[in-house]
Amino acid sequence: MRAGPIAFSLSFALLINSTPLAAQAKPAQPATVQAQQAVLATLPFSDRRSFDDARRGFIAALPDATVLDAQGNIAWSMAPFAFLEQQEVPPSVNPSLWRQAQLNNIHGLFEVLEGIYQIRGMDLGNMTIIEGETGLIIIDPLYSPATSAAGLALYREHRGQKPVVAVLYTHSHTDHFGGVRGVADEADVAAGRVKIYAPANFMANAIAENVIAGNAMGRRATYQFGTLLPRGERAHVDSGLGKGLPRAPVSLLPPTDTIAGNENVTIDGVQFEFHLANGTEADSEFMFYLPQFRVLNTAEITSQHMHNVYTIRGASVRDAALWSRRIDEVLLRFGDRSDILIAQHHWPVWGTEDTRHFLQVQRDMYKFIHDQSVRLINLGYLPGDIAETLRMPESLQQEWSARGYYGTLKHNSRAIYQRYMGWYDANPANLDPLPPREYARKTIDYMGGVDQVINRARTDFANGEYRWVASVMREAVYAFPDNQNARELGADALEQLGYQAEAGTWRGAYLMGAQELRNGPPASGSAPAMRADLLQALETGMFFDLISVRLNGPAAAGKRIVMNWRFTDSAENFRVTLQNSALTWLPDVQAETADATVILSRATLNTTLTGESSFPAALASGAIQVQGNPQKLLEFLQLIEEPQNNFPIVEPR
Repeated sequence: MRAGPIAFSLSFALLINSTPLAAQAKPAQPATVQAQQAVLATLPFSDRRSFDDARRGFIAALPDATVLDAQGNIAWSMAPFAFLEQQEVPPSVNPSLWRQAQLNNIHGLFEVLEGIYQIRGMDLGNMTIIEGETGLIIIDPLYSPATSAAGLALYREHRGQKPVVAVLYTHSHTDHFGGVRGVADEADVAAGRVKIYAPANFMANAIAENVIAGNAMGRRATYQFGTLLPRGERAHVDSGLGKGLPRAPVSLLPPTDTIAGNENVTIDGVQFEFHLANGTEADSEFMFYLPQFRVLNTAEITSQHMHNVYTIRGASVRDAALWSRRIDEVLLRFGDRSDILIAQHHWPVWGTEDTRHFLQVQRDMYKFIHDQSVRLINLGYLPGDIAETLRMPESLQQEWSARGYYGTLKHNSRAIYQRYMGWYDANPANLDPLPPREYARKTIDYMGGVDQVINRARTDFANGEYRWVASVMREAVYAFPDNQNARELGADALEQLGYQAEAGTWRGAYLMGAQELRNGPPASGSAPAMRADLLQALETGMFFDLISVRLNGPAAAGKRIVMNWRFTDSAENFRVTLQNSALTWLPDVQAETADATVILSRATLNTTLTGESSFPAALASGAIQVQGNPQKLLEFLQLIEEPQNNFPIVEPR
């Protein structure tokens, strides 16, 4: 980790390498082949209705859905997924995930019905386009301006050159607003020619989840989405929610209008009946019904699989019971009036009866996970016990829309435990265990030494006990990170687990882990353009929160610095205190005897956030002025770290 000058990034700024790490993938082992055959015998693969639904209304597609960014680089392409066109399932992919991956491979412009269109498969999510009286209403402009602009151009090629008059952000996750500058111009928004609608508390939630622990979440997201994996039947095939994330910058234009409740709003002649769902799949989210079309849009509250109650990249655990209730509410409110259900991922549900059934399945799935996990908690079951014990009822197991392609029953049930009980399982032996590396060394010693452990684990690997081998090799690698035999055997076990995984997220995590055991962590990288819109959208107080968690506490020991910060253009004042290795701040307060008073504009702060300038450069140019002792500001800046964005995950630091 490096200290000052300050640099910033957010969690959706994924590590970018020019080429993927070497694959070194091995074939599926006999136990994996047997497991895949069992899946084929268990699920109703003869049911092909989803493929008909996913292709229905197809108009046109870009060749291979290839999209270039402003610099001419490939931001998104489906060409690397051409291997999914083969019908025979390779033994290195769970047949259920292969089916989902093929469905997510269907891309292009689709007509839902006259007046409503969707761009699918040109990004992680969908962009919905509604034709209003004078122009277009865009629902969720994808992750990146490059992909949203390409999607809009495809629509206009076939439907005409209509202007965009409104944009709706259904919720506060980046893949649903990051492409806004590809469909709307800031000047048009400022002039009132384009309105932007979002649910209550959108801006705070769009930024906050990705700031405080953003660096760690960004690193872990490379595992969840398999970002650095090659595409192929022994590598990345799908994330479950969609193919993956574009490698391109995101953008953000603040909303002009807020939806604060279950209200009816007419936008360019189209009536929207909104249904707020904050605190479920996202902290800020709405669904809506279009009465003149008899179409229900459930945003990301429902999708064609089991979603995450907890996302393995790291985030707060979601309220599965409330999630279920919000689905039940729209089922009651709109179910009998809906001829079509669309969402901002995957393909539509057609027909009132199928819409009601789909909503019932989604509602009951999340409530089952919540209630039965809590039931087992109250019986004294621990997280691992619950994950191994809980099984979806047969009626839901046979529903494709309840399969765990993104979330899984095992990690979602553990999340319920975490939400109610926290990390501690009440066994005093687990109150203060040895740190991971020391624990690993003692464990391997007790087991007879690393060579004996590896030899025994090889026998277990041959018997198909991949979960156990992965666990044992985790300890061996933590105890002896340079032992290549332990690393390779651990990678082999993770790889077979990845091949067997039904969830695209689990497959990504397993195969990324295998790849990094073989090759080490990726070279340090950063996302292009550093997301200027998002960094500038930070509330000024959130800036002080961010540097608070980047303060090097040991280096700050014994130091006491009190500063006043004054922002000339926003008229904001803050008192910032460093004492006892903790940074605290208060708004609208100034210390009478500050060591230094820092005077700058918020615009100047923005240039330092986006990397256009730095604090030392701004000081030298006079953009930042200091009254009192300027050395105190410099001393303070040297205590702020830039976190490592390629820290190890499958081996000790």
